[in-house]
Amino acid sequence: MRRIINSVAMTLDGVIEPVGSDWFVAEGDHDDAAREVLAKSTGMLLGRTTFEGLAGYWSPLSDPWADIINPMPKYVASRSKLRDLQWNGIPIEGDAVEGVRRLKSETDGDLFMSGCGELARELIQAGLVDEILFWVHPTVKGEGKRPYEAATLRMRLIDTRQFDSGVTLLRYQPITTEQSR
Repeated sequence: MRRIINSVAMTLDGVIEPVGSDWFVAEGDHDDAAREVLAKSTGMLLGRTTFEGLAGYWSPLSDPWADIINPMPKYVASRSKLRDLQWNGIPIEGDAVEGVRRLKSETDGDLFMSGCGELARELIQAGLVDEILFWVHPTVKGEGKRPYEAATLRMRLIDTRQFDSGVTLLRYQPITTEQSR
């Protein structure tokens, strides 16, 4: 059975979309570790908005990240009808939770999920996300979007790792309602 690993970059104060790019530590030993997680995955799982944003950025590039991301299959969930998906996009038909449940049961290998919006929140609440990686960058921004907004999610810490770059990786396992009893 496949595992879903949700990866989130954020500031020390939990902001995932701060204004400007000065918060993000782009290079360093954490970058190698993050790329290794992605390279071990057999595909990506994305919501439509994230898919479109990443496709616009990554598809024209050729670098160590793009060389992994671009050829990888990308399973895309959307509440609206998906037209021709370029960039190795594969639509998840019907209800996203049921579609991802089927996708997880089909084969082995990790699915790398970038983003922590509506799709991620729904999948965590449905017990389909196996691990969450918080890549905490050493910056405080104060204002901005937070991960999994409008949700209360319980998690169990699996591991921490500090990098020379100043980034810290916090690995969590989501706790579903059934597991917390």
